[in-house]
Amino acid sequence: MALQCIAIDDEPLALRLISEYVSRFPALQLVKTFDDAISGAEFLKAKPVDLLFIDINMPDITGIDLVRALQVKPMVIFTTAYKNFAYEGFELEALDYILKPINFKRFEKAVEKAVDYYRYKNQAGSEQPEESLYVYSEYRMVKIDLSAIEYIESMEDYIKIHQTNAPTVLTLMSLKKVLEKLPPDKFQRIHRSYIVSLGKIRSIQNRKIKLTYVELPVSDSYHDIIRNWMKSR
Repeated sequence: MALQCIAIDDEPLALRLISEYVSRFPALQLVKTFDDAISGAEFLKAKPVDLLFIDINMPDITGIDLVRALQVKPMVIFTTAYKNFAYEGFELEALDYILKPINFKRFEKAVEKAVDYYRYKNQAGSEQPEESLYVYSEYRMVKIDLSAIEYIESMEDYIKIHQTNAPTVLTLMSLKKVLEKLPPDKFQRIHRSYIVSLGKIRSIQNRKIKLTYVELPVSDSYHDIIRNWMKSR
């Protein structure tokens, strides 16, 4: 089933371009386009959709304010000529943030992210094991393969996700929250500041866990959990 989407932009040329781009993706169905934010907002109240392409700087109401006011929020991809709204998009958990003029390759990347994230959300509760994690970083949604995660480090209000052969990802989240999103048979908290991938453990000695590149402490609170895990190996 195709993702239902709409586009809101006060520039007719931008709407035509988005419509043409969307038509190239069988996974998307463009239900309607709007050249003013008020009409688009009224439509969304009556008929929620899966994905919203929306400009930010519009004369009657900004795209930021429109999305903020929605009670049922779709996945959102902002399309704008202005970089300075990126933080507001981050606060609203926008899926992506595309700068105008919209390049098709950049648009394609955002659509692929939307389709992947839709499948990710809708597999929750299914019997299929999750293979990825989605977090917000650098003002957009980032997909992280679980198999790439070495360990996750707490940085007060943020966490750092350390990966094997991939850049570290910084995101606004607590260790407790991210642990809820991870399969318990693959990840375990070992310290108030660390979660480790059990499959990446190379050795355990003197209450220290050695991973591929680092050695991390195991606190007293989590020592029994790690010991029981070792016995089950």
